[in-house]
Amino acid sequence: MMKADLTKWIDRTETLNGAISPEMAAMAHVTLSIDQDAMPGLGDAAPALWHWTAFNPAPAMATLADDGHPHTGGFLPPINLPRRMWAGGDVTFHAPVRVGASLRKTSTILNIEEKSETLIFIIVGHEIYEGDTLLITERQDIVYLPIPDRFSPPKARPVPTETTFDVAHPVTTPLLFRYSAITFNAHRIHYDLPYAQGVEKYPGLVIHGPLQATLLLNAAIRHAGRQPSTFSYRGVHPMFHTDPLHLIGYEEGPDSMRLCTGVLGAHQGMQATVSWTNR
Repeated sequence: MMKADLTKWIDRTETLNGAISPEMAAMAHVTLSIDQDAMPGLGDAAPALWHWTAFNPAPAMATLADDGHPHTGGFLPPINLPRRMWAGGDVTFHAPVRVGASLRKTSTILNIEEKSETLIFIIVGHEIYEGDTLLITERQDIVYLPIPDRFSPPKARPVPTETTFDVAHPVTTPLLFRYSAITFNAHRIHYDLPYAQGVEKYPGLVIHGPLQATLLLNAAIRHAGRQPSTFSYRGVHPMFHTDPLHLIGYEEGPDSMRLCTGVLGAHQGMQATVSWTNR
């Protein structure tokens, strides 16, 4: 049974104001784009999922836990499990998010699912507006777990061998640092190798789930030449900075495609589905 005090956080809301400033767009561009991409300027549509840089939290240093995450107990409930991860979600794109536009995000805790005493999911809904115009509807899945005594990977899901596109995208420690910087994410598993290995028992630095999602979706957009209407994604295996990351599209239909990140001949990291619009 879910602890009674956790149920009090369901339906809790939070509203934040933000923007993708031209300065942030420039930093996101040099971090996430490939050489031939034009840098979006003031008033231009930002690439898909760059809204994840628009509402960066700014907790004081004194409020950070040892792992670099802010302590829970504000908007998110206090859960006494030390490993916190962005496990997946889905995004519906209603209208472009433009560089420099004043944005408003309303977040709501939709549900808290206690699978066991050592596995809890928090489902958060987000709506992003420019004025009265709804731009994005999103669901974010956050999972809480204990830190194990040693790394035990989940069962490997094979990477598809018949693909529509397959793009190698090397992941370097500067890329992980820069993505942590533009999202103001201080979680140490992404940049502090002694911590990642010694405390959280990972074999390497963890590639951010949102970073994988952003690279994967934009590879699909380059392939299709059109903007998405929806994007769903979930992590199925951690990916590390030593992994030769590939961005893969497969099982393409007229209006959708299945996607994954992965290591060829080894395992998938993230599974995703994109659907298209003629917008």
